[in-house]
Amino acid sequence: MNIRPADSPDEDLRRAIAAPLLRFNEDVAGASGYELLALALTDDAGQTVGGLWGHTTYGWLYTQMLAVPEACRGQGWGRRLMAQAEDEARRRGCHHAWVDTIFGARPFYEGLGYRVFGELPNFPTGFTRSFLMKDLA
Repeated sequence: MNIRPADSPDEDLRRAIAAPLLRFNEDVAGASGYELLALALTDDAGQTVGGLWGHTTYGWLYTQMLAVPEACRGQGWGRRLMAQAEDEARRRGCHHAWVDTIFGARPFYEGLGYRVFGELPNFPTGFTRSFLMKDLA
């Protein structure tokens, strides 16, 4: 066995590293039911200008990214994206959702019924990364 830095890490390497961990997790907790969830926000020309990227696993929805162009903020697009993602998660059998945020979106998520369950101070320095969850039942 050897340890070496990866010169050009890619998705294949990530999958190879994750494989034994995923096998262990499934042995302990059963199949995760992992499934990507993506919603594209498009302009009138059909170009993607934002949206939501996440996944469902073990009965949880994780929203990894929610992006609405600055010119469209305050018009309810973020709320609609989250509502559609939560509806799809419920359809997939999810009972909870979680998200993490750093730069000012915490009040947005709290307004959607998410509550803080953890914080990571100084990530990055001077900011706090907040972890929020919501019951989808």
